[in-house]
Amino acid sequence: MELQGKKVLITGGTRGIGRCIVEELIGRGVSHLAIIARDKSRLKGLQEEYPDVKILKIAGDVADIDVLREAAARIEDKWGQLDILINNAGIISAGPLEELPDEELYDQVAVNFTAVLLLTKYCIPLLKSSGDGHILNISSGLGLLGMPFYAVYGSTKAAIGHFSDCMRRELAPDNVHITCSFPTATDTDMMQKFEDRKMDAPAYVAKRSLDALLNKELQVVFGGQEREDHVALNFNDRKKFDVIVAENYEARRASSAGHKAL
Repeated sequence: MELQGKKVLITGGTRGIGRCIVEELIGRGVSHLAIIARDKSRLKGLQEEYPDVKILKIAGDVADIDVLREAAARIEDKWGQLDILINNAGIISAGPLEELPDEELYDQVAVNFTAVLLLTKYCIPLLKSSGDGHILNISSGLGLLGMPFYAVYGSTKAAIGHFSDCMRRELAPDNVHITCSFPTATDTDMMQKFEDRKMDAPAYVAKRSLDALLNKELQVVFGGQEREDHVALNFNDRKKFDVIVAENYEARRASSAGHKAL
């Protein structure tokens, strides 16, 4: 699939992986781009940086249903259809579940999962109008492995993987294809507390995820052979994987402390 002339909507497109996806899209010829993001100044900065790109700037929180409805309505009014939807926005608050503030639990579910359900729902008619619609959902490696102290975040990301399978099968007769990306640790604002940890570059994750979408791959899993081995072990012998996780339990607890990006 060629991207030139395609109309794209992305959430969380001003930071991290989302910002890199935006740059990759523009570099490949996309000139009609709708972006939902909370930071108005960053949205304005993108438009100033790419004056030749028609950017629909939708400032707001994806947890706000009205923002999602507005996005779909504006796209229908301006473009009449949508070729690609990229559900990228996400937040994280890690730590023992019993210590997690109720509001941070609720917000993770709202942003990471409920917003994906609703925005996809609102965009389905627009994607069907395309005749060749695509959805890219950004999940996480923690959505493939149930890890302690990431119960809420990991569960929302696991739900994204399951949702991707459901909708790919549901929308197949309408020629809407869905790809799910499962990044490992990526060098973004969300991971600032892990300065000394080896991480993937967001530009690499963006390019590889977009390539998977264009090639109509079902999923792309980052983290190399070790991640693939752990996913297989977790599926085939959960008790054995429990032992591996338990060996670093206290280190995992310490690492998760203060890991928030809300």
